[in-house]
Amino acid sequence: MGNRFRTTSKLLRIGLAAGRSTPGDRLRWWGLFGAAAAVAFVVLATVATLATYDGRETRAQARGPVVDLGRDAALLYRQGGDSVGGRPVSLVFVRPLTAGAPVPAGVTRWPKPGEVLLSPELVRTGSGEGILTRYGRFAGTITTDGLVTPSERIAYVRVGDGAPRNDRRWLPVSAFGSNGGATGEMVDQPAVSSPLLALWALAGLPALALTVVAARVGSRTRDRRGGLLQALGGTWRHRMIVNTGEAAVPAVLGTLTALVPYAVASVHSTRLAPTGYVLDHHDVRAAWPMAAASAVVSLLVVLGIVVGTHRIHRDGTSTRPASFSSRVPAWRLTLCGVGVALVLTSQYMPRRAQLFVFTSGTVVMWAFLSSVVALLTRHLGSWLAESGRRKGHAGRLIGGRWTHAHPGVIVRLALAMVIGIGIVAQMQVWTSRLGVHSQAAVATHQRIKDTVIEVTPSSMTAAQTGRLRSALPAGAVLLSRTFHDPGPPREPWVTVTGTCRDLRVLRVECHGGATAPTGGNAQVEEMRRWWGGFEFVPAPPAGVKTDGTQSLVVVTPAAGQLAAVKQAAFTLPNPSVQVEALGGNWLGSSRSRLPNWIQLFGITGILFVLVAGAVSAAAEFVRIRHALAPLSVLTGRRRVFRSVASWHLTVPLLISTVVTGAVTAWHSVFFIALVKEGSVSWTVLAAGIGACAAVSLAVGFLGARAAAREAERWRPAAD
Repeated sequence: MGNRFRTTSKLLRIGLAAGRSTPGDRLRWWGLFGAAAAVAFVVLATVATLATYDGRETRAQARGPVVDLGRDAALLYRQGGDSVGGRPVSLVFVRPLTAGAPVPAGVTRWPKPGEVLLSPELVRTGSGEGILTRYGRFAGTITTDGLVTPSERIAYVRVGDGAPRNDRRWLPVSAFGSNGGATGEMVDQPAVSSPLLALWALAGLPALALTVVAARVGSRTRDRRGGLLQALGGTWRHRMIVNTGEAAVPAVLGTLTALVPYAVASVHSTRLAPTGYVLDHHDVRAAWPMAAASAVVSLLVVLGIVVGTHRIHRDGTSTRPASFSSRVPAWRLTLCGVGVALVLTSQYMPRRAQLFVFTSGTVVMWAFLSSVVALLTRHLGSWLAESGRRKGHAGRLIGGRWTHAHPGVIVRLALAMVIGIGIVAQMQVWTSRLGVHSQAAVATHQRIKDTVIEVTPSSMTAAQTGRLRSALPAGAVLLSRTFHDPGPPREPWVTVTGTCRDLRVLRVECHGGATAPTGGNAQVEEMRRWWGGFEFVPAPPAGVKTDGTQSLVVVTPAAGQLAAVKQAAFTLPNPSVQVEALGGNWLGSSRSRLPNWIQLFGITGILFVLVAGAVSAAAEFVRIRHALAPLSVLTGRRRVFRSVASWHLTVPLLISTVVTGAVTAWHSVFFIALVKEGSVSWTVLAAGIGACAAVSLAVGFLGARAAAREAERWRPAAD
């Protein structure tokens, strides 16, 4: 036992010493440091996401209403919606029936009739839109224990005693502490698998790619050392210890560095740009045990990749390293095929599983597509070498043989470009996934802004309608929209009611009981786009029925009066449930905010990809400058450096770019066909391909330049 411990300790010291003295050690040290930090960052982000979901559900449960259909209800409760700055706001209208009416978490006491409690985020973002007076008199803020997140926008509005008890939209409540999933932001909260899937597809895969690239920097020396250990009788365990010792210091320091932002987020609530979401530090702090364990796991994953990417022959017949530079393993090609198969078969899966299967296949496909490219370039290398031999082209001959003998080099260089193009394309496609209604809402807002406003009350008397009319901005027109559905065989239709004076403002001729639109009014045209064909009826708008078939429509002479209309509607004795510009509920939907999260994860992944590409390119410059330098003595020309670098680096990378562009285009079109929405921006895709082509040219040029400079200083040595 003592000898085994001493052997382990000695091998570990050998590995630590090797990490400090290996050629290109600083590059690999920083590469492993960045890779460990990237993997740990994604893992800790996963922990924070799980902790946030758990905390949100706990706080939502504490404020959820307990509906009591009996006679013990002490409170009438009703939910509504609004928006501030294009972001949704949750409204809760309450009418206490007893002096001891229960209060939810975050509320110490109910305000007086006509007063309102607002969340701090709503006060911060809505001050410019009159939020302090929109729903009534401002009476204070909701504490954080009553908010699912510090960035939640929610308001408790105390209505007057005139709220009818027989309105079905008012729920009788006896207590709070259940059914939290139906309040505030929890109404449209996606499953936790959705953000985690996006996180790992857009940021996790690039982090793992960075780890693979960093692990293979300076691999030739480590492969030779592994072969030597095997020749001396060492087993896989001995090689593992040496390789672990070599990578331990940068990996540990990188993992510890990733804990710094997590520690900051556990002390101060952090706003995540560009989403605007505030990460609650209480949730992050509560998950520290899980975070520490996950950081250890991420460290083991990095060390496992370092050990796993260092392979030699297992049969004991040769000490030659069996690294990825000598061949393209068949299992990599098989996994790429499995990824493509998952993408193709996702359309035949159940609807709920389609996106998961498609995303999983995408991750696998992008992870191993570079291996397919390497196989193609290896065959290309053979063809180039033969062509160079026949025509006496030294640069093509040498570059082709190197490409054939070292496909792993092309894999590491192409990996960053392959994943980078994939991420950019997916970000663009997901950003375009607004859906038909959201796209129509955006187009409507561009044409008429917020000059047509829908007011949807639970019910309204004729007196309340008159009060609303008197509170509207000067020049505003009040109409009533009614949906008629007599049932089969007759088709439903819509009527819009208004006084003749109001209809004439909309360029609708009104004579007695007949109307005739003259056309030319943009607001009327937008109404028809959303409601289909409808008829104008000349009559003053009366009350609104409780059956949900009627609503009010306000048309303002100029844009920018939405806040004034909202204040007029929400300060009525029985406030409106929803006041939105035409199509505005689609503008503020959760789907319209999805691109912000895609950008957050995608930009993080692109950052990791850029680091991986830089590390891989720098490592190749170190290798190629030593290998090409002696050619200056044999040829006497500097042109050979540019020729070899072009055929060995630029040409294979350009082929990788073309293949990746074709696969990306197919993948994006297939995704749009699967979800039946979105569009492909060929301009963005062309820009990504063009950028990668420029990088391919730059890598060849810089590699040749590095070799030429090394040739000036090169002297024969016994290496």
